[in-house]
Amino acid sequence: MRERRLGWILTLAAVCLVTGFFVRPAEAGGLKASMYLLQAKIPGGLSEKGLLGFARSNSMKLLHETKDEDIKKRKWKANLVVSFNKPVDDMEFQVLFYDIQEGRRMVDDMSTMINKRNEKTFVQPVSLDRPAFKPNRQMELVVVVKRQEVGTLKFGVLGEEIKRSGQVSFSDDETGSKKR
Repeated sequence: MRERRLGWILTLAAVCLVTGFFVRPAEAGGLKASMYLLQAKIPGGLSEKGLLGFARSNSMKLLHETKDEDIKKRKWKANLVVSFNKPVDDMEFQVLFYDIQEGRRMVDDMSTMINKRNEKTFVQPVSLDRPAFKPNRQMELVVVVKRQEVGTLKFGVLGEEIKRSGQVSFSDDETGSKKR
């Protein structure tokens, strides 16, 4: 009986090791991230505390698209402020963008390189371009360090939909027809 129980424990431990069930100590450390999306211009010369205060007070849950281009070329521009509770202890972190309107569909990813390993707060310009990003959708931003999600932020993208007339017309060039 004791040998059978020991056999089950060893088998379970082997399965956990193979499947990655156990968290590695380097990935466990309690790293958490807070994220803020800003469309307001960030003032220069702010301290880290000042930047975080500005980010909190100007954070947007709904991003507005640019209006200065043709509708098919518009985008959503913002600054992403990511603040970790402690230094990341890695050379980079990833930011993943998901469309969560109808399930969870990955739209884009962005990698941010870290220059100084002791820094905890980062500002990254973000441009969400059409057609990958669609207007009037609910989105989720996920920050990942060493393949571990350390923070999420839900937001929306507002914009003008492309208007369709409902009429279809074909020219001779499109149909391959030749005039006789």
